[in-house]
Amino acid sequence: MMDFLLIAAVIVFIGVLLYNTLVSRRNQCDNIYASIDALLKKRYNLIPNLVTLMKESMHYEKSLLEKVTELRAKAMQPHLTPEEKIAIADELTQPLHNLMVSVENYPELKANEQIMQLMRALNEIEEQIAAARRAYNQAVTDYNNARQMFPSSLIAGWFSFKPKMLFTIPEHERNNIDIEKLLKS
Repeated sequence: MMDFLLIAAVIVFIGVLLYNTLVSRRNQCDNIYASIDALLKKRYNLIPNLVTLMKESMHYEKSLLEKVTELRAKAMQPHLTPEEKIAIADELTQPLHNLMVSVENYPELKANEQIMQLMRALNEIEEQIAAARRAYNQAVTDYNNARQMFPSSLIAGWFSFKPKMLFTIPEHERNNIDIEKLLKS
């Protein structure tokens, strides 16, 4: 009887340990995602100022400015799921990079200190977002691995631990950017 109680206690202890590990990893994913969300908010807050300052000089880039503004408005909608936020953030990355490259065609923009300051701030935020994405993807990989590996997969199934989605680069952004084409457009 004592052996049975000892074995049952060890099994319960292992179950609690596995459950707590899954909770910890899930919370780490959520914490890092919140950091990305805050950085994306900073990015979205910079965009209106940048677009306003650039509108006066970038007459030929009207569609690009409109696309950036449209995506920013879409991203600021309340009640978006994390998956929707990730998709919009990914969709906005390419137009923002195109906008940053397009500045090279406008000497008056490069001479405008306010625009250059905003561009530096945006570039810094983009670097922080990239670093946070790497940390998030590592945390998600660790969590998803723990969710799928035996014996923690049993606990994950019993307590409905859902898989997390990685931040990935959309297919169209995996190709090299043709800077000459962007500068000529």
